Amino acid sequence: MASAWQRLGFCVSLLKRQLDGGPDVISWGRRVILGCSRGIYSATGQWTKEYSLQTRKDVEEWWHPRIKEQTAKISEADKSKPKFYVLSMFPYPSGKLHMGHVRVYTISDTIARFQRMRGMQVIHPMGWDAFGLPAENAAIERNLHPESWTRSNIKYMRKQLDRLGLSFSWDREITTCSPDYYRWTQYLFIKLYEAGLAYQKEALVNWDPVDQTVLANEQVDEHGCSWRSGAKVEQKYLKQWFIKTTAYAKAMQDALADLPEWYGIKGMQAHWIGDCVGCHLDFTLKVDGHVTGEKMSSYTATPEAVYGASHVAVTPSHRLLHGHSSLQEALRKALVPGKDCLTPVTAVNMLTQQEVPVVILANADLEGSLDSKIGIPSTSSEDTALAHALGLSYTKVIETMPDGSERLSGSAEFTGMSRRDAFLALTQKARRKRVGGEVTSDKLKDWLISRQRYWGTPIPLVHCPACGPVPVPLDDLPVTLPSITSLTGKGGSPLALASEWVNCPCPRCQGAAKRETDTMDTFVDSAWYYFRYTDPQNAHSPFNPALADYWMPVDLYIGGKEHAVMHLFYARFFSHFCHDQNMVKHREPFHKLLVQGLIKGQTFRLPSGQYLQREEVDLTGSVPVHAKTKEPLEVTWEKMSKSKHNGVDPEEVVKQYGIDTVRLSLLFAGPPEKDILWDIETDALPGVLRWQQRLWSLSTRFIEARAHGDVPQPQLLSNAEKAEARKLWEYKNEVISQVTTHFTEDFSLNSVISHLMGLSSALLQASQRVVLHSPEFEDALCALTVMAAPMAPHLTSELWAGLALVPRKLCAHYAWDASVLLQPWPAVDPQFLQQPDVVQVAVLINNKACGKVPVPQEVARDQDKVHELVLQSELGARLLQGRSIKKAFLSPRTALINFLLQD
Repeated sequence: MASAWQRLGFCVSLLKRQLDGGPDVISWGRRVILGCSRGIYSATGQWTKEYSLQTRKDVEEWWHPRIKEQTAKISEADKSKPKFYVLSMFPYPSGKLHMGHVRVYTISDTIARFQRMRGMQVIHPMGWDAFGLPAENAAIERNLHPESWTRSNIKYMRKQLDRLGLSFSWDREITTCSPDYYRWTQYLFIKLYEAGLAYQKEALVNWDPVDQTVLANEQVDEHGCSWRSGAKVEQKYLKQWFIKTTAYAKAMQDALADLPEWYGIKGMQAHWIGDCVGCHLDFTLKVDGHVTGEKMSSYTATPEAVYGASHVAVTPSHRLLHGHSSLQEALRKALVPGKDCLTPVTAVNMLTQQEVPVVILANADLEGSLDSKIGIPSTSSEDTALAHALGLSYTKVIETMPDGSERLSGSAEFTGMSRRDAFLALTQKARRKRVGGEVTSDKLKDWLISRQRYWGTPIPLVHCPACGPVPVPLDDLPVTLPSITSLTGKGGSPLALASEWVNCPCPRCQGAAKRETDTMDTFVDSAWYYFRYTDPQNAHSPFNPALADYWMPVDLYIGGKEHAVMHLFYARFFSHFCHDQNMVKHREPFHKLLVQGLIKGQTFRLPSGQYLQREEVDLTGSVPVHAKTKEPLEVTWEKMSKSKHNGVDPEEVVKQYGIDTVRLSLLFAGPPEKDILWDIETDALPGVLRWQQRLWSLSTRFIEARAHGDVPQPQLLSNAEKAEARKLWEYKNEVISQVTTHFTEDFSLNSVISHLMGLSSALLQASQRVVLHSPEFEDALCALTVMAAPMAPHLTSELWAGLALVPRKLCAHYAWDASVLLQPWPAVDPQFLQQPDVVQVAVLINNKACGKVPVPQEVARDQDKVHELVLQSELGARLLQGRSIKKAFLSPRTALINFLLQD
C-alpha cells in the first residue's frame, strides 16, 4: 500500500496538471475535493517534511511574485468599508536601504496586511523625500546633476523595497523633486503668503561654512555644529523667508490634549512650543521723529496691559543693530556695552498708535528665544525699575477692585474689562488688523525656510522694484528649476547665476523684475506629503478635499524619534493651516503615532577614537583587541553607520536567511519603540528560525494525519481527548484576543509572536487522535497560520496551500479557495466570551495536585486575589495554614496556581 507521502505527492502532481490547464477537480480515494492553489512543491510533486534553508528560498521565490500580484489587485476604491491609513515616514533616496528602513517598513507592512484581513480599506503609500543638501553634495562629488543622482537612487531603492516583498500602494507613489509635486508645495506657500503667514526679513542666521547654506536653529547641535556637515556654525545676517508658525502655537498646543498617547512625543511637542501666554505686536519705527519705513515685532506676556507700555526693549544682538538696517547707525551710537541705553529711535504700536522709545538692554539675553520685548511697568517689576532708571513715562492701566479682581483702565475700548476678557479682545483685534496678536510662547520662533542651494523647491516670488515681492500667478506654477550644469556648492545661491531664469517680467506691472533665488527647506516638502498620498494624480489642486476627508487623519504614523519634534511640528502646522483654508475638515493629521527605535551595531574603537572594521579585530580572547597591535578596544553599540563600520547590508541578510526570517527577527527582537542590538547570535534570529520549523512541522503533522485516508470523526474522541481539545479551543480564543489587542492598541508585535509561539507549542503537544479527529485542533492550526501571515507572508502562504489540499476538513468558515492573506482575521468565538461565572482553579503544592477551588471569573487572572481566596478556602485552611509559602505562581490560561513551600 502506498505511503501517505506518496499519496500526497500524487495529489500534488495532479494539482500541477490542474494549474497547467488540467481538470478542475482531483480525486482522493472515493471523495472529490476542489482543486486548490499549491506552492512551488507542485513542481516537484512532493511535500517536503523539513523546512531547510533551501526550502525557505524556494518558498519565497515561488510566492514573492504571486503575493505582489495579489496585492496589486486589491482595490482601494470601496468607500463602503471602514478606512485605515498606515503611513511610514518616506525615505531620503540616499542610494541604499539600511536596516532601520527595513525595520520601519516591516512594521508598517505587517500592520497594513493585518488591517486588510480585518476588512478595512487600507492605503499604505510610499514615496521619496528627494530634495536636499545631501543629494546636491553627492552629485557635486561625482560630477553629476542632482536629479540624475536622485532618480538613479530611487530606481535602485525601489527595487530593494520590492525584493523585501512589502505591500506598498505603489500607484500612490510621490517624489518631492518632481514638478508635479513641488508645483503644489509652491501653491501652498503662496496661500501662506496671501494669509500673511509667509514673510521675508533680515535675520541673524546660522551659516554652515562647509555646505554654504543657512541652517534652522533645530539643525544646529548642542555643540554649535551643523547636523549635516559637522562644521562649526557661524552667525551671519541675511534676508530670509520665514513661515509664521507662531500663529498656530496656541491651537497646536491645545490640540495635543485630544490626541491619544504618543509614547512621550506629545510632551516633546508641548515643550517645543512652550507656554502660550503672550503674543507679538507690530511696530513702525522712527528716528528723531522721522518715519523710516522699517518695522519690528515685539513680544509681551501681558498684551492686555499694552496701553501702559513705557518702552520697547531690544538686545544688543537684535537685527536692527546689524546687517543692513537704516537704524543701525543711530542705535549703535546710543549703545554703551553693559548699560541699559535709551536711543533716539521710537516705536509706534500699529494697534494702539502709542509711541514709545526703543531701549537697548545691557543684558544680552531675554526669556526664551526673544531678542525684543514690550516694557509694561504695570505687570513687571523689572520694567518698572528700567522705566524709573531711564526716566521713562508710563500709565498704570490695571486697577485692583475691592473684591480682589483686576480690571483695565486708560485702555481705550478695553477699559473696564477684566484682564482675561481684555487679553482675548485685544489679541483678536490685533489678528484681525494683521498687526500681531497670535497667542504664542516666548521660546517658539517662526520657521526659517530659506536655503541658498540649488536642489530644492524654488520659492515662487518675484521681486519688482515698483511692486515689491509679488507671488507668481497660480496658473503659472510650477516655477521649475533651471538647468544648471555646473554646481560647486560654494558661495550664494546657484539660482542667482541663471540669469535667463532670474530675470523675468513682474506678474503685476510687467516691468523688469527678478525671481527669488532661495529654495525652500526640504521640511516644507515633507510637511504636507501625507495629504498628497490621498490624491496623488490630481493635476488641478494639491488634493481633492473629499478624498482627503475620507482618508485623513492618518490612522497610524510610523517613523524615527529623531523626527518627533521638527518634522512632526511642521506637518501639524500645515494641517492646521489647510483646515483653516477649508481644504480639509480635520485639524490634526495623525491619530496614532508609533516611534520606532534604532537598530544598533557593535563598534570597535581604538583609544585614539578610530573605528575598526570587524576584520581588524581579534575576537579569540576574553576581550576584543586590535588584530595587529593587540591594543585593547572600546566596544559599544551605536547607530549603524558606514563610518563606524557597524552597518549591516539588508540584502546580504535577506540572501542568507530569507525575507520572512529577517521580518520576524526584527519584529521579535523587542517592542517597536525600543532600540535593537543587531547580533545574529542573539535570541531573536535563532528563535524565529526554530518557530518557523515548528510551524512547518505542525502543518506537516496535520497533512500527514489526514493523508492516511482515515475519516476524521470527532465523536470518536474520548472524554479526556475532548477535554484536551477544549483546552486548545480556549487557548486559541485567548491568543486571538491578545494578538488582536496588540495589533490594534500597543503594536507590540514582539508580544504577538510570543503568543503565537505559545499556541504553536500547545498544538505540538496535542495527541495524535486529537490532531486527526478534533475540529478544535484544525481550527487552532488554521487560526495560527492566518495570524502569522501579516508577519511571515511567504511561509504562511505555502503552509495555507498545504492545508487547503487536505480533504475532509472539519472547519467550513475558512475561504479555502483563497490565499492566506485574503482570509478574514480570526474572531473570538462568542461562546468563549460567555465564560462561566466561576472558574475551578487547580491548586498545586510543590508541583503536586491537591484539589480545586472555585474562583469568580472576574478575578481569575489576578494572582493576589486567587492566592487570597485559596488561603481562605477549606482546602487552603487544611493544607496551607501555618506553613511558610516561599512563592506562588498563577497560570490563568490553565486555571492553575502552584504554591512552593519552605521545607
